[in-house]
Amino acid sequence: MNAVVTPLPSDLLTPAAGRHVLVAEDDAALRDALVDTLRFAGCRVTAVADGSAALAALETERPGLLLTDVQMAPTDGHELLLKVRARWPEVPVVLITAYGTIERAVAAMRDGAAEYLVKPFDADALIGLVERIGRLAETDPGVDAPVAADPRSLETVMLARRIARTDVTVLVTGESGTGKEVFARYLHAQSTRRSGPFIAINCAAIPESMLEAVLFGHEKGAFTGASTAHTGKFEQAQGGTLLLDEISEMGLSLQAKLLRVLQEREVERIGSARTIKLDVRVIATSNRQLTAEVAAGRFREDLYYRLNVMPLKLAPLRERPLDVLPLAERVLARLAAPGQAPLALSPAAGERLVRHGWSGNVRELDNVLQRAVVLAGSSTLTPAEIVFESESSAPPLATPPVATAAGAPLEDGLKDRERDLIIAALEATEGSRKLAAVRLGISARTLRYKLAQLRAAGVAVP
Repeated sequence: MNAVVTPLPSDLLTPAAGRHVLVAEDDAALRDALVDTLRFAGCRVTAVADGSAALAALETERPGLLLTDVQMAPTDGHELLLKVRARWPEVPVVLITAYGTIERAVAAMRDGAAEYLVKPFDADALIGLVERIGRLAETDPGVDAPVAADPRSLETVMLARRIARTDVTVLVTGESGTGKEVFARYLHAQSTRRSGPFIAINCAAIPESMLEAVLFGHEKGAFTGASTAHTGKFEQAQGGTLLLDEISEMGLSLQAKLLRVLQEREVERIGSARTIKLDVRVIATSNRQLTAEVAAGRFREDLYYRLNVMPLKLAPLRERPLDVLPLAERVLARLAAPGQAPLALSPAAGERLVRHGWSGNVRELDNVLQRAVVLAGSSTLTPAEIVFESESSAPPLATPPVATAAGAPLEDGLKDRERDLIIAALEATEGSRKLAAVRLGISARTLRYKLAQLRAAGVAVP
């Protein structure tokens, strides 16, 4: 059975222009139709007649998308999918079949397929799919796409891309430090709401007595101290996305009110009888098992099901080791002083990072690298500068002055980086020496010594 492939107007084809697509199809007529349609859209196309030829093509080039029929011999589409996911997990795979069922589609998605097309399909569906998947790694300027080098992360990012195209409520779960807010921002940036606001609220950081007013807003005089009217976070997120971070920390009484807002898609400010219609996409996060919270009576079951329309579970860093070095490179780039190249990782230092257990996930990695930057004796980090909290309560930061391997004082750029990290830690902790030392991963005594050095050098410290 051949797909119906109808040429599209050129203005609909431009988004896919430049995409490289590998087509594996044993039906010559359909293969030619697919190639013509994709090339008409501006794609660069490589066409082969079976799965074995597709694997051979992948040995020499990496397309932005593999489009393969399921019914082929000797290597069929499902077998090809599994082999590609094992060897080239960065290549998205779309399966085409004339015998599509929900069960087969679910199985294909579970095995890592990016999409599943059922014959017959229109050319606009094909081109739109190529454009969507081809932009997997693209995001709005200023929004960090999640790092995805490990197969598990690649699958999660691809799922997030599919979710982003819808307006469903999403529940993002995972251990602390796995990047739940990063994924929430990514979902917004890849959605049709990207031009609207992204409003985030940490439910654990605001006292429950204040959280209701912050979420829903209030009128003037609604309660003691309400001298003016204020819009709530739901109103502020109109036309965009509202992130309810750490939703499991919300009290039961407020959970009931939130449930009503989500059900009715409208909100009332405290002290007002007027309802405000909402056009808001809601994303919630939690580092707890909400099913266990429901069983313990700490979280409403009906609210759980209202939020868990589309679950997105993030794996801990220890279960996706191929992400460690790309994440480390991103952190080092962020820590680099303006106008200076980021510090590099020696192979041995990189291996030390990959082999660590990362109970604190990405947040722990960030802390370890901040310490390493302070300790750095050259432009390349060595294993000695990768100090984990479990190994030492006070890394060898207190040796004055920090020296290179040759014994010379640390170059000015690295001194500046150390100064900036210390000042940033003090500002983040509102001047608390104790908390700043914990944030830097050093002892309070070491921090006092460093502050004395800075003052002696004429640096004003908080």
